[in-house]
Order: sequence, then structure tokens, then C-alpha cells
Amino acid sequence: MSDVLESAVDKVMLSARRATHSSDPPHVRDAMEADLPAIHRIYGYHVLHGAASFEEEPPSVEELARRRRDVVARGLPYLVAEREGRVIGYCYAGPYRPRAAYRYTVENSVYIDKDWHGRGIGAALLAELLTRCAANGCRRVIAVIGDNSAASVALHRRMGFRMIGVIEGVGFKFGRWVDTTLMQCDLDGRRLTP
Repeated sequence: MSDVLESAVDKVMLSARRATHSSDPPHVRDAMEADLPAIHRIYGYHVLHGAASFEEEPPSVEELARRRRDVVARGLPYLVAEREGRVIGYCYAGPYRPRAAYRYTVENSVYIDKDWHGRGIGAALLAELLTRCAANGCRRVIAVIGDNSAASVALHRRMGFRMIGVIEGVGFKFGRWVDTTLMQCDLDGRRLTP
């Protein structure tokens, strides 16, 4: 890892340590097939009750398994957070866009069990995700935050993301137009040399 990249990652990790305010952080590890029912439960709640995801019907466990395999096959992280053996959140990095020129940029997704919001679970997950993305050669991580979620924007800001824009009325869910907020984390310190 280059000195510039190490410095950028160190800054992101310092933000992550500050954001993970719990004295008892969750155990963050690679997701396994056995975690998919818990991931399905967590994601299904967000699909049906929020606009973080623009899906309107929760996908099946089998579809989530296919998506997870696709992420892992690309060498990207797909992680879960657990407490006392129970999965309470998950996150992953997927391709930002399919074109080859975007290969160093990923999009992150983070979902937390509805009963565990505000306890540092998202920060712990996102910290590990950013560390692994940097180690895998990613330069940019893009967050596409549905409905301008104040909690999600605050989490990403604490983790070293910066605001890059809002796409207004891009989705339609729950009978209303929904915006997305775009944030970016520069794992290489915004260095633009090849």
C-alpha cells in the first residue's frame, strides 16, 4: 500500500474509531450462507418500512444469496456484525458501475437491525468495510443514501465521507418522490495520479 493510501486510510480509520462510541463493539466478520436468513430479516424490514432501499418488495433469501456470491466473487467485502451470536447488521461493497473504467470505485450499503440503531453498529461495519476496500485497491467508495436519511448521512460523514450531491426526486416509493444523497470517501487522499 502506498504512503498516500496508508495516510488516507489512517485518517478514515481514526474517524471510524471515534464514530464507534460503544465500549463493547460488535464482532464484525465475513458473512456466510448461514447468515442469510438474518440478512433477509434485516433488509426486508428496511425495504418495507423505509426508503434506504428503492426496492419495494423484499427479495427472497435465494436472491440475497445470489447477490452475496456475486459480491464475494469480485473479491469485495460482504460483512455482518453480531452480538452474542446474533446478526444485528450487515454491509457490503459492490461495483459502482459496470464499465471497466469504474473498477477502482465501489458503492457501499449498510443495514442495521431496527432494534440496534444508534449503538455504533454501522460505524463498526463501515470501518471494517473501508479497511478491506482499501486493502483490495479501491480508491473511491460512494454512498447512495435514499431519502436523505439524516442518520446515514451523519454516519458516513463521521467515517470520512464528504457530500458530493443530491439527486432530487429520482425514486418513487410510498406514494412520494424520494431523493438520494451522494457521498464519497477517498481512500487515496483524493490523489489523481495513475
